[in-house]
Amino acid sequence: MGKFKFGVNLWGAENRENWVTKCRRVEALGYDVISVPDHLGSGRNAPFPALTMAASVTRRPRVGTLVSNVPFYNFALFARDVVTTAKMTGDRLDLGLGSGHMKSEFDDAGLPWTPAKERIEYLAKGLDHLREHFAAEGVTSPPLLLAGNSDGVLSLAAREADIAGFAGLRQAPGKPPGTFRLDDAERMDERVAFFRSQANGRDPELNMLVQRVVVTEDRRAAAESWREELKDQDSLDVDAVLETPQLLFGTTDEMVRQLQERRERYGFSYITVFEPMLETFAPVVKELSGQ
Repeated sequence: MGKFKFGVNLWGAENRENWVTKCRRVEALGYDVISVPDHLGSGRNAPFPALTMAASVTRRPRVGTLVSNVPFYNFALFARDVVTTAKMTGDRLDLGLGSGHMKSEFDDAGLPWTPAKERIEYLAKGLDHLREHFAAEGVTSPPLLLAGNSDGVLSLAAREADIAGFAGLRQAPGKPPGTFRLDDAERMDERVAFFRSQANGRDPELNMLVQRVVVTEDRRAAAESWREELKDQDSLDVDAVLETPQLLFGTTDEMVRQLQERRERYGFSYITVFEPMLETFAPVVKELSGQ
């Protein structure tokens, strides 16, 4: 069981000064990784230029994509960007890859939306192309994070990844693509067990992308409030919300215990939160750093 490691997924920045301030604040608060998602939309940074800047204005944190949407890209052009970023960040890059899950973004980019099986096959081919490009350039491949929830992505991660990323989200049955439901604790047990069954003795680091952090003296009330916000009659009940590993409700001490218990149960030692939770989650980072 590995020591805890903590990251922040930063969404964007208004300008250079804003981005520099954010990255340095992440470092000052003791986080280990600055990551950037690969989404379209106003205010969203292009991942690789943002990560190069993040590495240049900080000393300690690693930087990485969480995650690059490989079916967005031509293999040769993507490999060029990845290799250049690995060089420019001084070997501090963690390369996070996924198969894409937002149909609306493919539509906005004018790209075809293909079945999940085809997108996962494209991701696997992309890995081979990246490795060939790194070898040709004489550059060491960065640690590889593969993230997803499906059998296909988790099987690929079990075989290939240094880090396996779990978000605990699945496509809602009968809903438009991009409509997600949270997995409950038992379903997460099943997903991790499936992953390990495919790993053939390999033991990659496991990352959990936490969807919500709420500091409160009343965990149940906070969970009830969050559930009401969803306005989804088929969502988890309050007891299930409190147990699901993608959500953290409670005091700092309670969240510390939750993460310790979830590391023991699932193996999640690398915890990432979204940018709005940067300050809220920092006391937990301080308590668990190095443990």
